Amino acid sequence: MVSIYSIFALIAAYLFGSIPTAVWLGQAFYGIDVREYGSGNAGATNTFRVLGKKAGIAVMVVDIFKGYTATNLAYFIGLSVTGPQNSTQFVNYELALGVTAVMGHLFPIFAGFRGGKGVATLFGMILAVNFTAAMFCVAVFIIVLLTTKYVSLSSICAGFTFPLSIVFVLQSSIKSEVLYGMVVCILILVTHQKNLERLLKGKESKVYLFRKKTK
Repeated sequence: MVSIYSIFALIAAYLFGSIPTAVWLGQAFYGIDVREYGSGNAGATNTFRVLGKKAGIAVMVVDIFKGYTATNLAYFIGLSVTGPQNSTQFVNYELALGVTAVMGHLFPIFAGFRGGKGVATLFGMILAVNFTAAMFCVAVFIIVLLTTKYVSLSSICAGFTFPLSIVFVLQSSIKSEVLYGMVVCILILVTHQKNLERLLKGKESKVYLFRKKTK
């Protein structure tokens, strides 16, 4: 069922996702458009590379919050439309809103439709839809990052963890949630195509969170 509230919620979700955190923060505090440096993406990873840890963490937190907030707009549509919380219909609305926010991050209206890769916003969405699965993703991301120092590889592994945990660990009965997990994998592979090429060639940049990079 489509209502005026659900339409407004979708528009709001896209606008939330369209907030170009990396671009605005870089321009406001550093006089830099991060899209002109590093990988050219307006996301947390490139912000880490170009502007440093503090800016990168700030962008990551806000981008996660964007996805989380947009997905939770499902609560404001009304139970008469979405059905009870945790019902298939409610989860479907959450997924629709979250995906819309991710698309906003990828193609932000506030930044000339040149955005980031949507990983942090995607995680915010996962956090809202299935907290337990999100924690599995966090654990895998941290382990891979500490082991390899590659944020891109960590993001890819974490992305694949979501559908695997949904199907084999949590054994979700909501088909749309499983389908979404598969879409996450495809989306991450598509947006990280250049990263995969650099990883295979051994040219991908590393991120050192707890110590300075050694020469």
